[in-house]
Amino acid sequence: MNDEFRSFLRKKRSIRSDSPLKECCGNPRIESRNGDNLCLNCGIIYGRALVSNERRAFTIQEVNNRKRTEPKWREFGARTILPITQKDSKGKSIKPQEKALFSRLSKIQNSFISSIERNFWEAKPKLKMIASRLTLPDYIIETAWKIYTISTKKKLILGRSINGFISGSLYSAIRVHDFPRLLDEICDISLIPRKTIHKIIVIIIRDVLPDLGLKYKIVSPQSLIFRFSNELNFDISIQKMAVDILNSASKNGLNYIGKDPKGLAAACLYIVAKKSAFKLTQYRMGKIAKITEVTLRSRVKQIKSMI
Repeated sequence: MNDEFRSFLRKKRSIRSDSPLKECCGNPRIESRNGDNLCLNCGIIYGRALVSNERRAFTIQEVNNRKRTEPKWREFGARTILPITQKDSKGKSIKPQEKALFSRLSKIQNSFISSIERNFWEAKPKLKMIASRLTLPDYIIETAWKIYTISTKKKLILGRSINGFISGSLYSAIRVHDFPRLLDEICDISLIPRKTIHKIIVIIIRDVLPDLGLKYKIVSPQSLIFRFSNELNFDISIQKMAVDILNSASKNGLNYIGKDPKGLAAACLYIVAKKSAFKLTQYRMGKIAKITEVTLRSRVKQIKSMI
């Protein structure tokens, strides 16, 4: 062992022997808070809780995944809020004079916060919750938030619930980007009736989307064919055959107006599955497409007559 290494060990041991444990209170209560090891009773900081063996981050996703102790600010509004509490950070009761001071400061701060910011604080977590349940990408969430912010600034949300307008904004963003998600799924998650969301979507199409330069796209049966086939674990060849059947029926005069695209997509997949000797019942197909068996049988008859 080298002399330099021995001196290094001696210095390290001396640092440990002179640690602030001697200066701490009689009952130390050490915990890790925001990357620091500190005593909650007296407030002495013992050092940083560093993380070793970190790898470099090259992409934005890696940087976001490896953030540990960075403060996450709000996207809007004040970064600090003065709450009305009875105790301080150490658990001691606040004196009446200090309590009155903090209550006045919190009232002054709340007077500076607008109603739109309070609306946003309640709406943004609900938007993220519904989007996470539906596994939607970030660009759809950003478009839905733009739609909602313009709706609130135009005061279109007055007299309507935040959950309903969040659901309508999210489905409008889904239709703008032509993403394969159904309105029934959003109704099941948000617990908002279908008629309520329909009324909100009409308002968004008329007053909000023209300002953003976006176009509302109708659900196409082709996109639903690929989605339903993935849930049924069908091959790509079956998907192509179902799309070909739908295209040939539309060329021969099949009209999409007034017909649910879910029924058309399910009928094409059911016809191909029967030809390919796949075990697919009408009950299972209707459950996946969220339609009745009567609708499925009527759409199958119409498409077979057009082929």
